[in-house]
Amino acid sequence: MLHVDLDQFIAAVEVLRRPELAGKPIIVGGRGDPTERAVVSTASYEARAFGVGSGMPLRIAARKVPDAVLLPVDAEAYLAASDEVMATLRAQPGAVVQVLGWDEAFVGVETGDPAAYARQIQAAVLERTQLHCSVGIGDTLVRAKNATDFGKPAGIFRLTAENWLDVMGAKPTKELWGVGNKISARLAKLGIKTVAELAAADPQSLVPEFGPKMGPWYASLGRGDGSGTVDDTPWVARGHSRETTFQTNLTEPEQVHDAVTQLAAEVLKDVAAEGRPVIGLTLKVRYAPFTTKTHARKIPETFDRAEVLARALDLAGAIEAGRPIRLLGLRAEMRMPDDARQGHTPTRGGW
Repeated sequence: MLHVDLDQFIAAVEVLRRPELAGKPIIVGGRGDPTERAVVSTASYEARAFGVGSGMPLRIAARKVPDAVLLPVDAEAYLAASDEVMATLRAQPGAVVQVLGWDEAFVGVETGDPAAYARQIQAAVLERTQLHCSVGIGDTLVRAKNATDFGKPAGIFRLTAENWLDVMGAKPTKELWGVGNKISARLAKLGIKTVAELAAADPQSLVPEFGPKMGPWYASLGRGDGSGTVDDTPWVARGHSRETTFQTNLTEPEQVHDAVTQLAAEVLKDVAAEGRPVIGLTLKVRYAPFTTKTHARKIPETFDRAEVLARALDLAGAIEAGRPIRLLGLRAEMRMPDDARQGHTPTRGGW
């Protein structure tokens, strides 16, 4: 199986539209205005060299790279480019394609020369879209996904059971797909800091910290184990979310009430198109200057908009009085169809 990942996708799309930007540090985020509250969606390799990364406040990114070209997010352009890439992948001989997002997908294929097939994919994508991609080759989805990091930019790398620990063993656990900074920190408290240490851990020893399901699951990630099947079953959203960054902090309960009401209306519009009941809500609160907390609750299945709003406002009751708020987000989780793809990524649901 192969993991295809487009190189600096959003920035690359912007360069295609404006070729004069090639080679320049490009930062895309918000409305492209560093005086407004927004975060970086992506940065070109030239901007990343200065320490700019996705999720960084736009004003800080602009400060790091004073000569950067700042551009607003154009989701429609990125989606159109992504559709072209995915159509190209599906057109490859014998390919089974599992889309992961705008800029990445798994491709399953039976071939005696996966490297040659990977080069074929790269050439086809470049010819049709003028975009470069990196390809990871693996014998599990996890290994293929992690392999791509070693192939960037525009390269190919192979990770299998044979070389997994040689390549990944000394890496910190946060380098694994599905293990971020928080989980890595919790593993470190157990004395597990590297991939090799996680691979060697007794799965049951992780149960007290992570539970009977997640403990063994993290241990399997350390070994690079997991699914060896690419599933092209159409992806079904588990939930829909919206969030708003306020240019001026919210300080009054009435402002919070109005903001949550507006978010609920937007989320429910997305949910209505799915035709599935809401079964849970999560309210995301970012206090000034940049402290984020979430409040989640399962609710009885309902299609009732008024009921969902009432539950969302109940969650808002947990907001700390007197603390200025710079961002609010609301996520509605829906009941999944019986035939929905299961376990299509090694990451749990969330924001």
